[in-house]
Amino acid sequence: MPAYTPEECDLRFGEYLNAGDLTSLIALYEPTCVMVQRTGGLLVGAAAIRADFERLLAMKPRIDLAIVKVVAAGEGLAMLYDDWTLSTTGPDGQPMTRAGKAIEVVRRQADGTWRIAVDDPFARGGGEGRG
Repeated sequence: MPAYTPEECDLRFGEYLNAGDLTSLIALYEPTCVMVQRTGGLLVGAAAIRADFERLLAMKPRIDLAIVKVVAAGEGLAMLYDDWTLSTTGPDGQPMTRAGKAIEVVRRQADGTWRIAVDDPFARGGGEGRG
């Protein structure tokens, strides 16, 4: 199910990640989207982001996120702020938790749905983890 409001981009993201639904997760992103990695590098385009999520979903993650603020910019652009905690099992089989404070830029599409144009999971801090 697509997002019909800016907030639904985050809500659906959590649902799809927790369900391990890669196809629906990637459909939340624009084809030319950009994702900022923890290291500061960029993943550009849905194919690059898909490969990153394939790796993450293999670890059977569970994310809890809370939308902190939504800033609308006109009729078709918004910025979402959210705080998240991700729990998974590390390569060594031990539980691992990571938290962050994200910013996403979302844009309304021609069909009225909303998709993520820019995703920075660590924009406001975070990336800390414990294993």
